[in-house]
Amino acid sequence: MGDDDSAAAAPAVVVEEVGAHSILRFNRPRERNPLSLSTLAVLEQAFDELTTRADLTTIIITGTDDVFASGANIRELRTLTPATAREFAVRGQRLFQRIADARQLTIAAVNGYCMGGGLDLALACDVRVASNGAVFAHPGARLGIITGWGGTQRLARLVGTARALGMFLTARRVGAAEAKAIGLVEEIGDPVIERARATALRLAARDG
Repeated sequence: MGDDDSAAAAPAVVVEEVGAHSILRFNRPRERNPLSLSTLAVLEQAFDELTTRADLTTIIITGTDDVFASGANIRELRTLTPATAREFAVRGQRLFQRIADARQLTIAAVNGYCMGGGLDLALACDVRVASNGAVFAHPGARLGIITGWGGTQRLARLVGTARALGMFLTARRVGAAEAKAIGLVEEIGDPVIERARATALRLAARDG
């Protein structure tokens, strides 16, 4: 089996557990961790299982290498018709709303590039923690598209309408330090998973 075949055979999402914390890790770094239809289906199934478990207090979502998630698969977007585009948007909206409504604390541990739909996913989480090398952007303006997965509402609520419009209309990239300054992320630190777990423990102690 060649390298390309091995990459295709790798699971799109790997689930790990550390104590009461479950870690969902996007696992297609060579493809820049796209949120393809198949990956969304795997993520949805994982949430179906994890959110019913009383022993889990926290669900952490992260990526691999230098990519958190790169958003929708462009090849799939090119095949959409007006009808299927609406279905595609609604599917992502429903999944991300389920993440937002999860009983467990949800944390986006943003380890690198967090783009487009990947940013929408991070915005749906309760908390965002970033590595020092994290980069955030909505590149749709360069592609002639705009996100349909709830980011237009959630980003504006989090950082304000003017800053959100600036990111959407210019596709400007925002580094970790600026993201923290404008309220897009709560904490910065490496390794980001450990910072996310520490954040979860601190919030549990505060709320307990």
